Amino acid sequence: MTTKTTSFSGVLTALVTPMNNGEVSLDDLAKLVEYQIDQGIDGVVPAGTTGESPTLSHREHGEVIRCVVETAAGRVPVVAGAGSNATSEAVSLTRKAHEAGVDGMLQVTPYYNKPTQEGLFEHFSAVAEVTDKPIVLYSIPGRCVVDIGVDTVVRLRTKYPHINAIKEAGGDCDRVAELRLALGDDLTILSGDDSLTLPFMASGAKGVISVVSNLVVKEMVALTRAALENDLESARDLHLKLYPLAKILFCEPNPVPVKAAMHRAGIIGSPEVRLPLTPLTAPNRERLFEILDTLGY
Repeated sequence: MTTKTTSFSGVLTALVTPMNNGEVSLDDLAKLVEYQIDQGIDGVVPAGTTGESPTLSHREHGEVIRCVVETAAGRVPVVAGAGSNATSEAVSLTRKAHEAGVDGMLQVTPYYNKPTQEGLFEHFSAVAEVTDKPIVLYSIPGRCVVDIGVDTVVRLRTKYPHINAIKEAGGDCDRVAELRLALGDDLTILSGDDSLTLPFMASGAKGVISVVSNLVVKEMVALTRAALENDLESARDLHLKLYPLAKILFCEPNPVPVKAAMHRAGIIGSPEVRLPLTPLTAPNRERLFEILDTLGY
């Protein structure tokens, strides 16, 4: 294969998967993608954790990705979640995402297995061998227990030019600095935590894969563009304005709060989530809606 080295920056929305009466609502999903594009998003990420990928069937996973690719129609990049804790399954999902016409894949650290760094290297290598499209590594130790070591990232980046980005969701600015020192601008770092977007970008990240931007697109895009242009004052003002929302959206497991917020704003038809997730509790719903009121949503 001839590898493609497109990189991603700015705000990429980790899309929710709208549901209604137990079924994925592809109509609502297509409307959500249109809303994102109309609002000026830099890219979209279907079938990730925010998209409830752990409870999507393989059929639904494929339908979600195809719907987003077809709706986006090349207007913005589509980076599909295609990871798994089983390497064979990650390889299969990657092949299918490639065939669906995505612009890149998000590959999460294998969860529950607790692999060694060598195991991580072999896992991501197996995935990289079946696609020439850009791969965004996804390090989230809070959900997966293990982190992708900086040395492992360097090995993967050196061997596979299309592994050219990482979503950092460990809440540690030191990691951003360590990756920048190890790889410079050769690796695009994206924040995996909305509330840390500005601190991460100050340390060298190029944007965020965002939950907040399911709802608030324009201001998240403005924040990252100001940061990329070294307009710290404007970026800080937007960061502080959106910070309460970024925190409240994780008061319960993602995407429970953001779906409640999006339903209230009329962006999706239902706040429904799948078990083992449950609807937002009343006290947190009240707190969330108060913050939405202050932002005009």
